[in-house]
Amino acid sequence: MSDVTYLKSLLGVHPDFPKKGVTFLDIFPILRDPVAFETLITHLLHHIITTNAERPDVIVGLDARGFLLGPIIAMRLGCAFVPVRKGGKLPGNVEVVKYAKEYGHDEFEMQSGAIKDGQKCIVIDDLIATGGSASAAGELIKKSGGKTLEYVFIVGLPFLNGHEKLDAPSYWIVEAED
Repeated sequence: MSDVTYLKSLLGVHPDFPKKGVTFLDIFPILRDPVAFETLITHLLHHIITTNAERPDVIVGLDARGFLLGPIIAMRLGCAFVPVRKGGKLPGNVEVVKYAKEYGHDEFEMQSGAIKDGQKCIVIDDLIATGGSASAAGELIKKSGGKTLEYVFIVGLPFLNGHEKLDAPSYWIVEAED
């Protein structure tokens, strides 16, 4: 069985969550299984190392599931981890970007100076849907003088075209059906 088939088989499927008509794919069953979690991390590392001509300086994890994957990936690659949080959650001076969601607006923030001028970044999160949060993270990286090499996800919903809003290539392991 391939990594992709294995990981997809472990995703929890929750119809009509968080609202009617939406099928939620749950990554937590993967995290509860040490072999599956190692398979996930190894798959992501292999992709990052073999796909990007340049090694990243920073892994940027999105609030909140990107915090579960990002530090492990960063540690194994020997680079920094920088969290991007929802507004009002980080201490000190922050950079802020507002973005549109399917039901309103939100904002993301990153501590000022967390990414240095010219640093190469990879953004990681569990899911790419409409692309609003990933795109906002890319804007924060750009505001800080960094460069996004790639956006990496566990699950992609390509039928929502969120990846088209991003300023760098995107990759997801499992493609959800429409």
